[in-house]
Amino acid sequence: MTKYIIVSGGVISGIGKGVIASSTGLLLKTTGLKVTAIKIDPYMNIDAGTMRPTEHGEVYVLNDGGEVDLDLGNYERYLDVTLSRDNNVTTGKIYREVIEKERRGDYLGKTVQVRHVPLFTACFISCPQIVPHLTNAIQDWIERVSKIPVDDSGEQPDVCIIELGGTVGDIESAPFIEAMRQFQFRMGRENFALIHVSLVPDIHGEQKTKPTQATIRDLRGLGLSADIVACRLVAPRPLDAQTKQKISMFCHVDVEQVMGVHDVSSVYHVPLLLESQGLVGFLTRRLQLAKIDIPQQWLERGHNLHQKWRELTRGQERLFDTVTIVLVGKYTALKDSYMSVIKALEHAAFRCNRKLILQWVDSEDLEPEMQEINPVKFHDAWRAVVAAKGILVPGGFGTRGTEGMMLAIKWAREQHVPFLGICLGFQVAVVEWARNIYANSTELVNDTPYPIVIYMPEISRTHLGGTMRLGLRPTVFASQAPWSRLRKLYAGSETIWERHRHRYEVNPEYVPRLEESGLAFIGQDEAGVRMQALELKDHPFFVALQAHPEFCTRPLNPSPPFLGFVAAASGSSVLAEQMASQLDNYKPPHPAGAMISDAALAGGSHEHFTEGDASDPAKKEDSGSERILQLENKIKELEEDSESSGSERRSKSMVNGRDRKA
Repeated sequence: MTKYIIVSGGVISGIGKGVIASSTGLLLKTTGLKVTAIKIDPYMNIDAGTMRPTEHGEVYVLNDGGEVDLDLGNYERYLDVTLSRDNNVTTGKIYREVIEKERRGDYLGKTVQVRHVPLFTACFISCPQIVPHLTNAIQDWIERVSKIPVDDSGEQPDVCIIELGGTVGDIESAPFIEAMRQFQFRMGRENFALIHVSLVPDIHGEQKTKPTQATIRDLRGLGLSADIVACRLVAPRPLDAQTKQKISMFCHVDVEQVMGVHDVSSVYHVPLLLESQGLVGFLTRRLQLAKIDIPQQWLERGHNLHQKWRELTRGQERLFDTVTIVLVGKYTALKDSYMSVIKALEHAAFRCNRKLILQWVDSEDLEPEMQEINPVKFHDAWRAVVAAKGILVPGGFGTRGTEGMMLAIKWAREQHVPFLGICLGFQVAVVEWARNIYANSTELVNDTPYPIVIYMPEISRTHLGGTMRLGLRPTVFASQAPWSRLRKLYAGSETIWERHRHRYEVNPEYVPRLEESGLAFIGQDEAGVRMQALELKDHPFFVALQAHPEFCTRPLNPSPPFLGFVAAASGSSVLAEQMASQLDNYKPPHPAGAMISDAALAGGSHEHFTEGDASDPAKKEDSGSERILQLENKIKELEEDSESSGSERRSKSMVNGRDRKA
């Protein structure tokens, strides 16, 4: 039986539930358990694909092409697992599933309801029970997805961490709260635990407990009780013993069930902070985890993970040498817009034994117009770019700020500053180079006579959600570029797999002219038509990829392009050292079954689909006999319900002791 740990939050949103959920899962993995994770987002969107980065943060892309909440990136990085789009549950997905079932006739004869509300007359005449279709759909979804293997064992996970997005008490999260209330009885007490994250503000040196008391009261009023109260303190001061006792007294938990999570130097310290307060021991007792039979191999892997994580955090505190990277982007107003990019840089800096200094530059601030509008911003931006040891241009959409990106790329190219371009950064790097032959991009100028970067022909021009080139795709290295540093960082592999999210591509018609001028496209798709990676030979490090390698980074297994970039920014000797190390030690973070060809994907291979995925061709239609049997069973159920309640339907319904007809 899978064990379920719910992580909810109160008082305010953005309180750190994702990090606490990921840290809890990591600690359980160190004991040898297999862990998966699910994120519940109560918004009506089907997925995060059409959301504005500056409002919602980064759109994280999975192997199967799912565009999901950035917290799933935390889960994959901390737990070193591969999740699917079904691991992100939204209100939109649940309503769509329920409505599709209703349209197919799965609820034949029933009134589809959001949740079950018992109805009784004043004379206690009970009405027929209303089936809670929505809450049942949520529970069924969670139970199904929690059993899907997510690691190289290929086995069902032992523990599922479920993060409930938003704040307890929000209207939009009410169906999910009710579903969890019912779910605890479906699974049983020994298989269900709840961690509630609350804010403990520090006012003039005094830690206030009233917000935590209020949110726990709200939670209990909704039918759920916290097994652990994780108290978030937005300050470096730990939770006082007196505060812990007060929360224990008024929140109906023991003192050991109250844990403080104060600000630490890095989020990678949070798992060890929770471990020091007895989280693993309490969950082991509460969920009877000791009864799970864990193979010796997994016990050893867990022990090694724990040791490596401690070494990572210790080493991080001892770093003295720094490396300064400038990120030139469009969405720098909200740092979460580039969450995975930040993590990929951090992981690479750890491996290079460098302390990362990341500076943010809005690409618009580099453009000549800004010198007239705001000279201070203009000069500050260029001062950062000129002083940088490495320049990174990440992904984005639209024309805004692209001129500034090209100016930064030109500086990196001409001044031999290490450069890494991602997605839009790849396309803009091609356009910047192509301007030597008077060309441009249709993404930047619609009516350009020289369309260097074009809209991919198979992509929809009317629908934005889920219509891009998405998911894990292969890139084949060109045989005529044995000098490629990027290929060496991938251990000399002929083919690599990274996740994609784009609508535009380099125009194949211009590739020969671009290569003749010296721009080397070292990576292409399997057909040799799509350009997916470029590199300059006579440059310390000038690399750009159409893919998003930041989505596959791990703290203990950094993304190769980011590793090479940070290493080059740290010095040529560091880059040479890391390339040599990668040749011997690099292992792809993807399951072997996920690394399949473009031909298999185009042919409708089911390996890229997850159970319950509506886009899976094999799941769009039920077999005829199975469908008929299903409908016959439902008709029988309706007939039985009709017979049992016939007398009630014929009698007059009484409401508050009065005849309804009166």
